[in-house]
Amino acid sequence: MSRIVIAPDSFKGSISAADASAAVASGWHDARPGDEVVLRPMADGGEGTLAAFAAAVPGARRVPVVVTGPDDARVEASWLLLPLTSASSSASSSASSGATGLVELAATSGIELLGGRQLPLDAHTAGFGEAIAAALAHGVTRLVVGIGSSASTDGGVGMLSALGARITDADGRPVPRGARGLARIADVDLSGLPPLPPGGVTVLTDVTNPLVGPAGAAAVFGPQKGVAAADIAPLDAALARFAALVGVDPDLPGSGAAGGTGYALLAWGAHLVPGAAAVADLIGLPAALSGASVVVTGEGAFDGQSAAGKAPSHVAALAAAAGVPVMLVAGRISPDAATTAFAASTSLTGLAGSPDAAMSDSARWLRAAGAVLAARLPGESR
Repeated sequence: MSRIVIAPDSFKGSISAADASAAVASGWHDARPGDEVVLRPMADGGEGTLAAFAAAVPGARRVPVVVTGPDDARVEASWLLLPLTSASSSASSSASSGATGLVELAATSGIELLGGRQLPLDAHTAGFGEAIAAALAHGVTRLVVGIGSSASTDGGVGMLSALGARITDADGRPVPRGARGLARIADVDLSGLPPLPPGGVTVLTDVTNPLVGPAGAAAVFGPQKGVAAADIAPLDAALARFAALVGVDPDLPGSGAAGGTGYALLAWGAHLVPGAAAVADLIGLPAALSGASVVVTGEGAFDGQSAAGKAPSHVAALAAAAGVPVMLVAGRISPDAATTAFAASTSLTGLAGSPDAAMSDSARWLRAAGAVLAARLPGESR
């Protein structure tokens, strides 16, 4: 009997990390029913981060909250109340008592909330700020926020404004929400922001991009949110002007995360950490790898960016350190993706025959992928 650890991220827009893990496990057991399978669904700060924490921390409780979505629609979301104070050395601070609040940008201001639409100049992060304010009002002594899967490139202005900052135009009026308002900013007053909770604010992110420049929020992530090529340079300049008014270095790693929300959180006094590492620590993935025969990881699209802080790359690094082979399952594997770190890999697109077929029944094809990978485990008795 072999011990198998299954630790994928979510397959964005298709299936959660927890459900993906269960589907792969079912397929593995179809091929190798005698194996012990351990599920450790992963996240990196984006969609599924709250669910990963909820599954990992005993006594975690979802607290409902209604916020303003990235398109101004009402969104019924939740933040997570974690009763433990030091569940993760990466995601906690030195404070010794009290509860932790976890807020996920994806659930409050995320791109999935737009239902396939793109609002490149009007989507905003106000709802994320409203959820943070709700957690602070509840009395949490520390805050952990995941900022992947954003819908906007507003520099975090929506979040800051919801928390009490005054960001105004030349006439002293609040600027419009979204990237559209950035060029009109004439004054930034952060004095109305609430103080950080005693344990601080830790930001989980999967990117290290700066706020501005060729690797910045507008240039790299703007097109993914529908920003037209002609609007990238003006948007970058507007973000640079905003940064000049705030006074925090826009070249800090991770400040370009979530359309510049990373920068806004740095301006508040938060600190950024690699999201995948923090989640892996929390869910006990390093300990789960001890004695494992193989670990299976994956995500929806494994491409050239996957090596830069995404969950599969971190799982692969932990597995390498533990001397455990790692296998990959992805919705699709891009030709530019480096897969040499994996003992075996398979894609749902390849198994199903097309991306549409794979996404229409992800659980079915993940189960098939689990069986395929199990058959590729060499030298083991069944």
